[in-house]
Amino acid sequence: MPLNFAQKEAVVAEVSEVARGAYSAIGAEYRGLTVAEMTELRVKAREAGVYVRVVKNTLAKRALADTEFECMNDELTGPLVLAFGRNDPGSVARVAKDFAKGHERFQVRMIALSGRLLDASELDKVAKMPTYEEALSLLMATMKAPVQKLTSTLNEVPGKLVRTIAAVRDAKEGA
Repeated sequence: MPLNFAQKEAVVAEVSEVARGAYSAIGAEYRGLTVAEMTELRVKAREAGVYVRVVKNTLAKRALADTEFECMNDELTGPLVLAFGRNDPGSVARVAKDFAKGHERFQVRMIALSGRLLDASELDKVAKMPTYEEALSLLMATMKAPVQKLTSTLNEVPGKLVRTIAAVRDAKEGA
């Protein structure tokens, strides 16, 4: 059953709102997947904080206008499922990569990240991007390293003195 004008406006508004708050997006061909397989994709995506929606290409072009995912407009051809990563840039790629392993008919055709359109071959690189928590822990480890090295170096001086005195004592006791 076709959508009426109000329903189309609602779809465009919803996808546009999600796109404005998303970090990354993919467009994947889903032709040949069963309803159960699409439901499985949606469940995995929801668990990872990824928004998945099948949208007509004309509506998707309107929804992506004036967002950083406008670069996807030229590639919106054929039946595509759009997925937006709302938690971190790599979440959508991790979901798509995991789902594509078990489903040959699911093929990622494009990836958009920070206003740039990437080739589908970049999926592995984007999937390996750290989550927010991982990036924060890497930053904290980098900031902590110089202080930790300084304290261990400063602690080494009195430790070396104690070991030297103990060695002298042992030498005198042995003589």
